[in-house]
Amino acid sequence: MFQKINDTGSRVDNYEILIKQLDALIADERDEIANLANAAGLLNQFLNDINWVGFYIWKHNELVLGPFQGLPACIRIPYGKGVCGSAVANKETLNVPNVNHFPGHIVCDAASQSEIVIPIFVHGHIYGVLDIDSPILNRFDKTDQHYLETFVAVLSEALEKAHAI
Repeated sequence: MFQKINDTGSRVDNYEILIKQLDALIADERDEIANLANAAGLLNQFLNDINWVGFYIWKHNELVLGPFQGLPACIRIPYGKGVCGSAVANKETLNVPNVNHFPGHIVCDAASQSEIVIPIFVHGHIYGVLDIDSPILNRFDKTDQHYLETFVAVLSEALEKAHAI
């Protein structure tokens, strides 16, 4: 059973607890959609000041909407387009303090002001992205980026196990 744990210490301590919760949630589960859905739900409960969190999955040379928490979202994002497509093209995390200044930003929720997108790799190939939006400018800092990348690394290991079957 899952129970939300309120902030108990520093941001770093809380992120460490988040990573342990993710690992416990997905440790024995091989279904990709179930793991992505629980990961999105976990982040939605943990992160403050966000309005959307979820996954886009790489299919047929584009990103396709996967499990998420928030308002309905764009369904397909082309390679290299918007923050998500650019993160795939660049093969790196994009932390955008003000989406209104990002060339080609795709508006799914007009309330979004900042965004962080972390690519997910499985066996060295792009699998998709974790996308998180906030209604606050400059919401995500280096601590967020580090621990969200760690979160994605733990999730990637579970996805690799699922693809090994």
